[in-house]
Amino acid sequence: MAKLAIITGATSGIGKATAEAFAKAGINLILCGRRAERLAALQASLSTQVQVHTLTFDVRDQAAVSAALNSLPEALKQIDILVNNAGNAHGMGPIQSGDVADWDAMIDGNIKGLLYVSQVVIPWMIARQQGHIVNLSSIAGKQTYPNGNVYCASKAAVEALSEGMRLDLNPHNIKVTNIAPGAVETEFSLVRFKGDAQKSDAVYQGYQPLVAEDIADIIAFTVTRPAHVVLADILILPTAQASPAVVKRQQ
Repeated sequence: MAKLAIITGATSGIGKATAEAFAKAGINLILCGRRAERLAALQASLSTQVQVHTLTFDVRDQAAVSAALNSLPEALKQIDILVNNAGNAHGMGPIQSGDVADWDAMIDGNIKGLLYVSQVVIPWMIARQQGHIVNLSSIAGKQTYPNGNVYCASKAAVEALSEGMRLDLNPHNIKVTNIAPGAVETEFSLVRFKGDAQKSDAVYQGYQPLVAEDIADIIAFTVTRPAHVVLADILILPTAQASPAVVKRQQ
């Protein structure tokens, strides 16, 4: 019987690539995001391979999260895999000149959004005494870098939540995997720099960064391991990167 996965932030980047990788693996999908037109296009693309259902909501809105997920028919609440991918970086600067709106966006999306979705889905997994939760952290959750402050803190929280989930859900046979990518060329930096393409492009110049498909491939591998195997915590870097701030760039 085919597994069923729910992916947040599925309209672009790692979320979209993970949906495509899961479809290739024959995993049915519930795709979540804020942009309905992108969800519809992805559904049309992948529904030739697997069953695809979409939900449009912002993970930062707890009422919207609850209403959308609880609207699922019972058959679609039999979720095997939850990928908490939604989240972003907003702004980059020293703590003393930080933008409160940016702080709120990162805390609400990266931490609270993950919690809001998990709070609804986890009881369904507990009822079945099985499931696999994949949380998208970052190298920034393991090592803080200058001007990263609140973003790094939000991803450090994801690391702690992954460990806490693993402890609390161990009696219920639920796997938890923490995925921590390094530099991945997606819309990430474009969002962080408020649409400034020049600043965004500079992040990835002079070396070969990861791409979304690299991370999706590892997520797909992780969720298709035997029942007794958990890949608990995975740090993924491009060859050129040794830490958040140490990257070998070509001159």
